[in-house]
Amino acid sequence: MNNEYLIMNNEGQKPNVLLDKSKLFALRVIKLYKFLKSEKQEDIIAKQVFRSGTSIGANVAESHYASSKADFINKLHIALKEASETEYWLTLLSESKILSEAESETIIVECKEIIKILTASIKTAKKVTK
Repeated sequence: MNNEYLIMNNEGQKPNVLLDKSKLFALRVIKLYKFLKSEKQEDIIAKQVFRSGTSIGANVAESHYASSKADFINKLHIALKEASETEYWLTLLSESKILSEAESETIIVECKEIIKILTASIKTAKKVTK
């Protein structure tokens, strides 16, 4: 993995793949939002994908300061729900032809990858608590 994709946390510890990917995804969603508003004159779905797409990383970041294991799992569940919603909006943008297949393909793949990581992280965290 290239170093440009790795974001160190405040303590200089090793990068967290989920935190890194969700932050980079949020940055990409922000760019998509600007593109949809300026180039496609799309406002409603743009706001929806912006809200859900940036919320993923926010909940992942918040999970690192969870008050308990249950709170940690809950934050990851919220991030998973937001990722699922984001995938839905991205699919609508693609299937409605607001975005071309080329414009939407990689961001949808990236979203699905985050969903897989979140799902695996939740399963692992649940096993540890049992």
